Amino acid sequence: MITKSTTIFINTAIQKCNSLSHIKQIQSHLISTNLFQFSLSFRSKLLELTALSSYGDLSYATLIFSFINHPSTYDWNAIIRGYAQSSNPQIAITHFISMLRASQKPDAVTCSFSLKACARALAKVECHLIHSLVIRSGFMADLLLQTTLVDGYCKVGDFRGAKKVFDEMPKRDVASWNALICGFAQGSFPNEALELFNEMCRMRLKADDVTVLGALSACSQMGAVKEGDKVWCYIMEEKLDMKVIVCNAVIDMYSKCGFVDKAYDVFRNMKCKKNIVTWNTMLMGFAMHGNGVEAIKLLNDIENEGISPDPITYLGVLCACNHAGLVDEGYQLFNSMESKGIVRNVKHYGSIVDLLGRAGRLNEAYEIINSMPISPDIVLWQTLLGACNTFGNIELAEIASQKLAEMGSDSCGDFVLLSNIYATYKKWDDVGRVRKAMNIRDTKKVPGFSYTEVGGVLHKFINGDQNHPSWKDIYRKLDEIMYRIKEHGYVPETRFVLHDIGEEDKEHVLCYHIIKNLRICVDCHAVIKLVSKAYSREIIVRDRARFHRFKEGTCSCRDYW
Repeated sequence: MITKSTTIFINTAIQKCNSLSHIKQIQSHLISTNLFQFSLSFRSKLLELTALSSYGDLSYATLIFSFINHPSTYDWNAIIRGYAQSSNPQIAITHFISMLRASQKPDAVTCSFSLKACARALAKVECHLIHSLVIRSGFMADLLLQTTLVDGYCKVGDFRGAKKVFDEMPKRDVASWNALICGFAQGSFPNEALELFNEMCRMRLKADDVTVLGALSACSQMGAVKEGDKVWCYIMEEKLDMKVIVCNAVIDMYSKCGFVDKAYDVFRNMKCKKNIVTWNTMLMGFAMHGNGVEAIKLLNDIENEGISPDPITYLGVLCACNHAGLVDEGYQLFNSMESKGIVRNVKHYGSIVDLLGRAGRLNEAYEIINSMPISPDIVLWQTLLGACNTFGNIELAEIASQKLAEMGSDSCGDFVLLSNIYATYKKWDDVGRVRKAMNIRDTKKVPGFSYTEVGGVLHKFINGDQNHPSWKDIYRKLDEIMYRIKEHGYVPETRFVLHDIGEEDKEHVLCYHIIKNLRICVDCHAVIKLVSKAYSREIIVRDRARFHRFKEGTCSCRDYW
């Protein structure tokens, strides 16, 4: 029999416990007094403390758990929860399965923690298993568990399953909506995320900061500035702009939608205090738009405000110098980093190699790679290979390609870039050799795609696509555009079509090559400049690297990208 004084003593000891040593002492006392096996309350509290506290130890918690003859549901929950939050969530799933095999009945809490482990371990099959258990056990009335299930399905990539659970929920709170909106936004379904946010607004449900962060992320992905404006208006109406994390996301959204001036307006007029993330987000916005001078000025403002720049700050300014062609300024900034106490990482080296490479200073870029105190990564060699492609340096391209092969890179882009260089100089035998290597490794080039928003509806196109319901009208319009820009002097850049075919066929290939999800090519760039002039239209193009604003036959990048 456990006396009242014993209960008070042990509970007090557990509450005051603040080290692993204390945990071990309490465990020793429980074992020596036979309370470890027979007192469920004390044992579960101790196990939870060991598995979840900042000073606990999961491996020791597992050891404690192994000494329990008949673990209760509370014991299982403690160990599953501990591993679900650890760097090894798969172990939580293993314990959950062991619990089922031990014929111990899970409760709603068990299912919730196990679902979180599935989400972190990307365990789709186990997520379905837990869902079926939830239904059989009658836990579907638990709103929190249903929300966790929606979130789990999104994170393992089963968006149809997430939507089905969401639609079948008899009652939803803001957390339920957030789980699906953020899940869709993070899972490359931005249009669906925005539709949910708009539906939520029509139902006059009060969104919170998590909701608008999901909606802003969706707008950023699609470049949907009109929808972004609506979200920003909602944020201001609901006073959510008092949270710095929300304002940071708005700045990022406007930058990624092509309106860096709007981003800067939000930045200048923030009601809440800026943090280093705010400054860095604005810097990256300037970088995406090639506003190098503004980025350098902003770096000076940061220092004048008494804020310490971090490595991301310098990366943003380097990228801005890179996209603006400010080679000397960027090189000087790179060399000043160590004196400012900023340790240069591989991304800083990648940016300076790209800066020098795109300026044609390939040998300097190669020397920097060779002098790095850290090992260059695959992306860095790919950057040099891309610069070699631009300037036709076969010798360095072959060195970079060899390094990539040694590092085990099997990216189709590596092969294509080397093939491009050989093709530019009509070395068709070498092109054939590279393409044969691609076939041996079963390397396939990912098709380029583009997004276009018309009347608030987003349309996706793959190069040569005929899946759009209006594809015949679209191609007719493209024929008209090509005819019209030829009147303005357009001559196809056939040297960038890398097949040994006739000039007429090369020209036909380029006729339907408009915008890709990669860095915009020379021919696309020339075409859109002429389209902006011929049709008196301002055209904003976002490629994987930056924004291009075309107007009256010129581009904001000044033909440097």
